[in-house]
Amino acid sequence: MRGLLPLLVWGIMLSEAPAAARPNATEVERVRLGLERILGENIIPFWYPQSVDLTDGGYRLNHDANGTWLGAADKGLIDQARTLWFYARLYNSGYGTDAHLRAARHGYVFLRKALRDEVFGGYFWAINSEGTVATRPHKHLYAQSFALYALSEYVRASGEGEAIGLAEELFYLLEEKAHDATYGGYVEWFRRDWEQGPETGHYMGTEPDGKLMNTHLHLLEALTTFWEVTGDELARERLLELMFIQSSAVVRKDVGACTDRYARDWTPLLDAPHDRVSYGHDVENAWLLAAASRAVGVPNGPLVDLYKKLVDNALLYGFDREKGGFYESGPLGHPADDLDKIWWVQAEGLVALLSLYQMTGNEAYWSAFIETYEWVEGHQVDWDNGDWHAHIRPDGTSSGAKAGRWKTPYHSGRAVLECLRMLESIAPSSDQF
Repeated sequence: MRGLLPLLVWGIMLSEAPAAARPNATEVERVRLGLERILGENIIPFWYPQSVDLTDGGYRLNHDANGTWLGAADKGLIDQARTLWFYARLYNSGYGTDAHLRAARHGYVFLRKALRDEVFGGYFWAINSEGTVATRPHKHLYAQSFALYALSEYVRASGEGEAIGLAEELFYLLEEKAHDATYGGYVEWFRRDWEQGPETGHYMGTEPDGKLMNTHLHLLEALTTFWEVTGDELARERLLELMFIQSSAVVRKDVGACTDRYARDWTPLLDAPHDRVSYGHDVENAWLLAAASRAVGVPNGPLVDLYKKLVDNALLYGFDREKGGFYESGPLGHPADDLDKIWWVQAEGLVALLSLYQMTGNEAYWSAFIETYEWVEGHQVDWDNGDWHAHIRPDGTSSGAKAGRWKTPYHSGRAVLECLRMLESIAPSSDQF
């Protein structure tokens, strides 16, 4: 019973926090200045200009835990597209400069010339460091989603007609080859020629007919931006379909959490080790659903209970109430048992908590946001070597590459930019200086 008491108390705090509570002006300003410092003194200087590969094109993303470049490595669609997206988004946010727009164009040219499959369409999973050979030519929609996301954000930054054409080309290719008209969502895993079911190898650990919550989450974010910049009505229809999937099919409603693996007909696959909660994906799902709803003009009100349920479950079972920050994962309906703190989980936690505070006014979400911010600012951020530590273990030691296939400026940079945007509309109480 003693072990359950803290969880019970935390649940009461979430349910009973005053709906109209507001942070004081001093606290809001402290966080705003802190986030601007993280962006301007930690994130941007680490990635720009060192990530821009002026020799072979694209971005150099092979750096150890201290930020030291380890030499040439394959360039993947995921890492190249995420970095292109960041430079375009940085420019669009007003915090970037013309130099960052040029860095985005540099990545766009590489995406178009080296990663694009001119024979069969779509984009290769990975190519060699020079951009001349497709080392992993098969197509998985997780990676394709980031190509669409990056192209769409670059369209917003540049207005280039060619980029708009490539984004539309990719969207309609996915519609033709991958949209599942029978069960909804998308078939994910194809050979280079878009025939289903590669003979060897696994990308994202899925079988040819498998579906992932994670893949559809990133298709949701990509189609949100694509819809915003093109106004394509079929894209809006597919975005609404993805909203249904991410708000229902992937949610284990008896627990209030998501799981990742599904059969083609959305039957959940809950065999170990897949009967687990990824707290980062759950909170990311909440705020990306809210953003998609705003984009298509659907009120968020009917889904706020779901957003709260997902975030509350992560706070109840996966949040460090002593030091702040979110743990990696845990079993459904039970406390976290993987207590590492991963950079991207903290990033998504920041955005989700601030978004939910903005929607509900519940002070508990603001308090958890502050605790997470203070963990990030004091521990996850690497002030000595730049950007954020990839992993921090329970004993406080850090590990993991600073840049690579999964580690780019996408999560940390997006989180800071999104939080700065939301803070502009959060009115603090003026009598608490």
